[in-house]
Amino acid sequence: MYSNLAYSTYSQNNASIESSEKLIRMLYEGVLRFASQAKRAIEDGSIEKRTYWINRTSAIFTELINSLNYDGGQIAYYLSGLYVHQVKLLAEANLNNDTSKLDEVINVAKELLQAWKDETDNVVD
Repeated sequence: MYSNLAYSTYSQNNASIESSEKLIRMLYEGVLRFASQAKRAIEDGSIEKRTYWINRTSAIFTELINSLNYDGGQIAYYLSGLYVHQVKLLAEANLNNDTSKLDEVINVAKELLQAWKDETDNVVD
């Protein structure tokens, strides 16, 4: 259910996704946006919005997990564990109104996005 939600959201917003590289970049950017919204909702005391944004963020990680190619080597296994850990942090943030867990998710997503940008920029060069 959630895995298709993330892809559907982005494909509706940007019908002309040029490549899987661009989609991954957009998913990481979505994690940053949605996790920040969830953090804001916790700070504002909005349970409904907190749950909504955390669920959206979790859906993106589920899509990322489902898109991994395990034939590509060890990196897929590493990313799988990393993504699963992020979903765990999101669940903890939701249960405990813990913005520090969201900060961890945001920091990891920033690093992933930067690494992805660096990698795809090197491929283009």
